[in-house]
Amino acid sequence: MRNMLSPGVRYMLLASFVFSIMNVCVKHISHIPAVEIVLFRAGISLAMSYWSLKRQAIPIWGTNTKVLLLRGTFGTLALVLTIWTYHNMPLATAVMLHYLFPVFTAILVSVFLGEKLYKPQWFFFALCLAGIFMIKGFDTRVTVTGMGVAILGAFFTACAYTCVRKLAGTDHPLVIIFYFPFIAFPITGILSYFQWVQPLGWDWLFLLLIGVLTQIAQVYMTKAYQAEKASKVASVNYVGIIYALGFGYLFFNELFNWKVYIGMGLLLVGVLLNVSFKKPKEKVQKEVVR
Repeated sequence: MRNMLSPGVRYMLLASFVFSIMNVCVKHISHIPAVEIVLFRAGISLAMSYWSLKRQAIPIWGTNTKVLLLRGTFGTLALVLTIWTYHNMPLATAVMLHYLFPVFTAILVSVFLGEKLYKPQWFFFALCLAGIFMIKGFDTRVTVTGMGVAILGAFFTACAYTCVRKLAGTDHPLVIIFYFPFIAFPITGILSYFQWVQPLGWDWLFLLLIGVLTQIAQVYMTKAYQAEKASKVASVNYVGIIYALGFGYLFFNELFNWKVYIGMGLLLVGVLLNVSFKKPKEKVQKEVVR
């Protein structure tokens, strides 16, 4: 089986699996505020990223400082909101809604970077919208507030990836990765002071795992995009939804009615069609952070 899969696909499958385990850890400590979890994750990532940059003698401050700072800010907002949704709605639903970010990214790069949107893409967006309405309409565990926070988190994720695309060719991937914890750590540190919940017992292990697993997954994801064309490995990332469905049932006894599954299917099809749709000779930006 290993020989049947290309290196890029194997790396992306590993990255998606590791991210999924990290999501389970996040949901297991839902009594810890989202900003506090981001604080621990950012602290670990900051130390590991700084060590990697120094080991490879890469200047840590980069070239396009303004966009790097925006990337870190958007990433911080996105992660806090996304973790909140993991705490307050079924895991698979939260993960599914997070994967709306490519749709928002396509719109943002069209508006701010001048990349053209084609008519079929608007149909793909409509499929996503129909899926969202079905998920909200037929799952009573998903509130209007929860749906709004999840969509806003996906939007800020798209803002972060738009910055990453803007940084293509100007800054090293490790520098881009570094700026997220560099911004997130002090911001979430201040916010955590006002709503601190003392981690106890196994909480410390889960917090450590969240930071370490995130860094490992980012490494595998970067290797995937270095080994293969982005168009080949991007869709593999969405196997994370299958992991979320399985882990949600296994660890949290999460089940859905058939109408919600149809809504998830519409959302997934819309996103995958948009990800796979490429204009002729379009150059795809590598995804290096999450």
